[in-house]
Amino acid sequence: MGSRTKLTSFLCLVFILSFVQAGRPEEADTAKYPSRPVTLIVAFSPGGTVDLGFRLLAKEAEKHLKQPIVVLNKAGGGGSIGVAAVASAKPDGYTIGQTPGQTVFVMPFLEKLPFNPAKDLTYIMQFAEATFAVIVKSDSPFKRFSDLIAYARQNPKKLTYGTNAPAGIANLITEQIAKKEKVQLIHIPFKGSPEAQVALLGGHIAFTAGEFNYSLVESGEIRVLALFAEKPRADYPQIPTLKELGYDIPCPVFHTICGPKGMPDGIVKKLEDAFTKATKEPAFIKGVQELRIPIVYRNSKELTEYVSRNYEVFGKLITEMGLAK
Repeated sequence: MGSRTKLTSFLCLVFILSFVQAGRPEEADTAKYPSRPVTLIVAFSPGGTVDLGFRLLAKEAEKHLKQPIVVLNKAGGGGSIGVAAVASAKPDGYTIGQTPGQTVFVMPFLEKLPFNPAKDLTYIMQFAEATFAVIVKSDSPFKRFSDLIAYARQNPKKLTYGTNAPAGIANLITEQIAKKEKVQLIHIPFKGSPEAQVALLGGHIAFTAGEFNYSLVESGEIRVLALFAEKPRADYPQIPTLKELGYDIPCPVFHTICGPKGMPDGIVKKLEDAFTKATKEPAFIKGVQELRIPIVYRNSKELTEYVSRNYEVFGKLITEMGLAK
């Protein structure tokens, strides 16, 4: 073999090896991930139930990830500020965060956001969901959910209810029920669920839809008529879910872990595994039970499909209600 042929062969080999190596950095990064602390962005203020739930999960997940998970609160914009920070982060697995249901399924259709929840995020796992329900005062004449519907049917535009926001998930679900039952309700939005409950206890509205104070149930001041949930709750076995009442309406009030789009599959898998194992840790289970947060799990594939499906559902609903911007 001539010297020129040998040189050509050598250069070809160098080129091939360089090409192969060029495709390996991602694999190398995945193999050594994580090599430093991971930041978990929570889209709400510190100290609340949601924040505490994520901190419990992070504390257990870091044991399996072998690196600290630093919780960073970025509240504001109904959760959109925190989610925007995640969506704009480098997709290397070192910045992940929370995706509130309102931010994912409602806000994109009401206002312009700097991200598209269906396209600009990687959904890693779901570990829990919020508890939304229809509640009345304990001395209310409405003993069952069907009593509310019967009254609304006989008294058009007289049944008042409160939620934590106009065009919020609780409001949209309630209006979907009203549409199916062909009844007209009067919606009164409040600044938050606690304010709506105060109005309920004061006798100013007939019922509220959304989150509620568990201590009011335990003290006998309010009664839960229906759960905005897709599966029965172990802590409220006697309370029917909307599905059990015949309403096939999604209730996406979840607590999830997400990252920016473009994350390597290997890194997503490591995060999914660590957070999944965290949900099985006794300390996490005990902690969320004390916070009254129900564990509802979906893996990355299931959660991605769930978001994609219900993003379309809520977009259609909001458009039909004439609320889309």
